[in-house]
Amino acid sequence: MAAVVSAGGYQGPPELTVARAFTSWTLDLPVLAAALLAAGLYLAGVRRMRRTGEGWAPGRTAAFCGGLGVIVIATMSFLGVYQWVLFYARAVQTVLLLLAAPLLLALGRPVSLVTAAAPRPGRRVEALVRSRPARILTFPAITALAVVLVGFLLYFTPWYEAGLRSDPVRELTYLALLAPGWVFFWTLLRVDPVPKAYPYLVTMWVTGTEVVGDAILGLAIMADQNLIAGSYYRALARPWGPSLRADQVVGGGAIWLIGDLIGLPFLGVMLIQMMREDEREARAVDAELDAAEAEPADADPGHGTTGPAQPWWETDPRFAGRFRRPGGS
Repeated sequence: MAAVVSAGGYQGPPELTVARAFTSWTLDLPVLAAALLAAGLYLAGVRRMRRTGEGWAPGRTAAFCGGLGVIVIATMSFLGVYQWVLFYARAVQTVLLLLAAPLLLALGRPVSLVTAAAPRPGRRVEALVRSRPARILTFPAITALAVVLVGFLLYFTPWYEAGLRSDPVRELTYLALLAPGWVFFWTLLRVDPVPKAYPYLVTMWVTGTEVVGDAILGLAIMADQNLIAGSYYRALARPWGPSLRADQVVGGGAIWLIGDLIGLPFLGVMLIQMMREDEREARAVDAELDAAEAEPADADPGHGTTGPAQPWWETDPRFAGRFRRPGGS
C-alpha cells in the first residue's frame, strides 16, 4: 500500500535503520500469487522430468527459484516497504526486477522445461519461438533498446509518479520491467531454444550497449536538476533520511552501480562462451582435416586416382567459394 500523502503530516514507515532493513516486510498478494504459481508449475515440470528418467539439473531449478526469490525481495522486503518514501529504494527495486531476476529466470531454462515436460503445450511454445514475429521482436538491437528504454520511460515520464499513487500501475510496472529483461537474457544466453542464435560477438556488443545504457540512465537521474516526482515527495514531507535531492542522486548511483555489477560479469561470461565456441569450431575443423588425410591410406589400392587430389579447402562447402584456381569455373 502506498504511503499516505496528507496535509496533516507524514504518514509513512518509520526511519529506515539497519535493523529495519532486515525486519521490515510487506505483503503483495498479486506478486506472491504469481511467484507461487510460477514455482509450482516449474517444480511440477521438474518432477515429471524425473519420473520419465530424463532428470533435470538442480542448478537450473536453483536459478529459477532464485529469480523468483529476487522478485519477492524486490517487492516485499524493506525495498517494497520503503519504495513509497525513498527514491533510492525504488531505484534498487527497479534494477533487481529489470536485470537480476530476469537473468536468473532465464538461467532456469523454462522454455526447455515446458517443451520437454509438457509435449502438447511445448509444441505450441516451439512454434511461437520459431515464428517470424518472434525473430523480429528478439532482434538483438530491439531487445537491448527495450531494456534501456523502459528505464528512461519510467523515470522521465509521468509513469514513475503514477506508480507511486496507484497500486494497479505499480503491479503493471513490475511486469513491464521483468518482461524485456527476461527476453533480453533469454535470447543472449542461448541456453533455451531461441528464434535465432546470433554469434557471441554480436551478443557482446549488445551486452556492452546495455551496460552503457544503464550507466547513462543512472547519470541522467543523478544530473537531473528537477526532482523526479517532486510534487509527490514534497507533499509526503518525510522528516527523516536524506534530502530529496540527495535521495535522487543516491538512487541514480544505485542504478549505475548495480547495473554494472550485473552487466559486466555477464559480458565476461559471453566472452568466455565466444572463446569456447571458437575452440569447438577449431577442433571440428581439425577433425575433418585428420579424416581427410586418413582417407587415401584407407582407400582401396585397386582404384587409382585420375588426377592430383584437391586441397581440402576446395571441397569444404564453407570455404570452397573463397578459393578458386586461376581459370577455374
